[in-house]
Amino acid sequence: MTPRTIHLAHSPDADDAFMFWAMAAGRIDTQDRRYVHELADIETLNRRALAGELEVTAVSIHAYAQLADRYALLAHGASIGDRYGPRLVAREPPPADPRRALAGRLVAVPGELTTAFLTLQLYQPAARHEVVPFDLIEEHVAAGRADAGLLIHEGQLTFADRGLHLWADMGEWWNAETGLPLPLGGNVVRRDLGDALIRAVARDLKASIEYGLAHRDEALAHARGFSRGLDAARTDRFVGMYVNAYTIDYGASGRRAVTELLDRAHRAGLIPAPVSVTFVSAGG
Repeated sequence: MTPRTIHLAHSPDADDAFMFWAMAAGRIDTQDRRYVHELADIETLNRRALAGELEVTAVSIHAYAQLADRYALLAHGASIGDRYGPRLVAREPPPADPRRALAGRLVAVPGELTTAFLTLQLYQPAARHEVVPFDLIEEHVAAGRADAGLLIHEGQLTFADRGLHLWADMGEWWNAETGLPLPLGGNVVRRDLGDALIRAVARDLKASIEYGLAHRDEALAHARGFSRGLDAARTDRFVGMYVNAYTIDYGASGRRAVTELLDRAHRAGLIPAPVSVTFVSAGG
């Protein structure tokens, strides 16, 4: 059988590296499917998915609102924060009411299609923003070029090293509002691949995540190469935050969280149309 080459794109981050390690290392049987891994920051992947360039890719749940007609959302590989998520930080200690104080202030954000930005808009729509590469936001804020910064990835653990202060955790705020975890990113597959191949991709992705969790030390050793300065302990902590039970499968609460987030975004006028979300799972 002629191998089918599938281009799979994801962020060059420790959590994505962990979940895709088994696929990249040939530790699972993908039969006639050969995956070629492409790495780029999440906002770049969002934009490329909007153009329909990628067959399988990580995207922000925010971006998926504009992708649902072309891409199916896989039930496996999600990045979901349960009472934690993107962190809003500033040079000065937090005021008594950070949400109110943020109105009119300039916030450095990692991209307008990121879920981090969507939650900021729900949290305080009167905040101003500018887009800054995610790995430069801490430096940008510390240098006084923005009043606050919205941190994703490793920055959630390293901001205090630069003397920055936590104003609000978007995942904690979202949980207080809804009682749900915060769905930040997911994996999508282009619908024109056809049902059979889409199901096979779902099975491969789920198998890769499960293999990594079952061989955690090996997977972590690989992930440390993508941890952008985190030591071993903080790499372990970060991976544990975003490769969890929800990553294997969204589950009932994860699915409700995606629907609730997109429904609230539509009611607030932040996405163009309602989104009917279906999840494609390895089991059918």
